[in-house]
Amino acid sequence: MSDTQVTVATLQAFNDAWNRHDIDALMAFMADDCEFHAVAGPELTGRAFRGRAAVREGFLLAWQTFPDAAWVDGEHFVSGQRGVSESTFRGTRADGTRIEARMVDVFTFRDGRIAVKNAYRKDRPPVAAPAAN
Repeated sequence: MSDTQVTVATLQAFNDAWNRHDIDALMAFMADDCEFHAVAGPELTGRAFRGRAAVREGFLLAWQTFPDAAWVDGEHFVSGQRGVSESTFRGTRADGTRIEARMVDVFTFRDGRIAVKNAYRKDRPPVAAPAAN
């Protein structure tokens, strides 16, 4: 990927890998010295994961927290070495708490890969789970 420019199609493929819960595909998009800043955590930018091993752990944590996690209605924008993905996050925690909120990922690219993924999500109260039929 190092000779290519990140495009909207790249961000769509990255989003698709999230929805497949495909960690190996996700990590193929990431730079060797990548960073992931989660939506919540003790730091100003949320919990920070730095380096491939830590970023992989952070990505897996999203699916551990929300086993049915999905990012839908995605729209992606790229301008030079920066990009944005906007989507609706949907996920249910083990205790049944369901989150559905708009979110954005702000990206920094380097050498055709994602160097930084900085996630932001609306702080919306949990929503009612869909009624079982």
